[in-house]
Amino acid sequence: MNRRDADHESTAETPDLAALAALLADRTRAAICIALLDGGSWTAGELAEYAGVAPSTTTEHLNLLVAGGLLAEERQGRRRYVRLAGPDTAEALENLAGLAPYRQVPVRSLAEANHRRALHHARTCYDHIAGALGVAIAETMTERGLLVRDYGLTLTRAGASWLAALGIPDPGPSAAHRAHVRTCLDWTVRRQHLSGAVGAAVYRHALGQRWIVKAPSTRILTLTEGGRAAFRRHLGLPESALSPSLALVPPGA
Repeated sequence: MNRRDADHESTAETPDLAALAALLADRTRAAICIALLDGGSWTAGELAEYAGVAPSTTTEHLNLLVAGGLLAEERQGRRRYVRLAGPDTAEALENLAGLAPYRQVPVRSLAEANHRRALHHARTCYDHIAGALGVAIAETMTERGLLVRDYGLTLTRAGASWLAALGIPDPGPSAAHRAHVRTCLDWTVRRQHLSGAVGAAVYRHALGQRWIVKAPSTRILTLTEGGRAAFRRHLGLPESALSPSLALVPPGA
């Protein structure tokens, strides 16, 4: 190689999808990421207990996930807290979960069966509503013309008026912030639920009005009686979306 060729040598950046896949190829790291879809910040000890592994092992996994950009960390005194890097990370994880094959896992008690059914019915996906309830909200808003599927999902004028009538502030499209309207592929029923800034605004309103309640350290959302009445009145949601006992649970999920 002559000097002229050497002077023109350079490198270029390209996405390393294999590196990202390697981070999630370990089931403990994948479980940690799924747990953090509750949108909260967890300590290493809490995640170790959740994943059922030693704290030292959890710390090693967290270091890899932070270095890989999937998690962000902050320290308060001697405590280290980790969370998902942001809403785009959460939506990517939920979409990957929707594409992943199901695997058989043992259900050892009635309490665990009820937990799984509740998780499939309504849960958080970072800062918006997922599960059968979230899918029903997106589909009903589309059927009623509040959302349209043109080039992606878009909030219509009727949709903006619907938000305003409920007292939900429309964050509006903005190039500087997250997408106005997006969808995630929901792993519960493998259909789309509403995400993006509008999805987050609907979730915050439902939580603030106590249509739904969320217990600490869980992704599960529970519909209140007032919430059932509100979703019937404002969206006409079907009963299958309003009750965990009727929510679809995929075989082997």
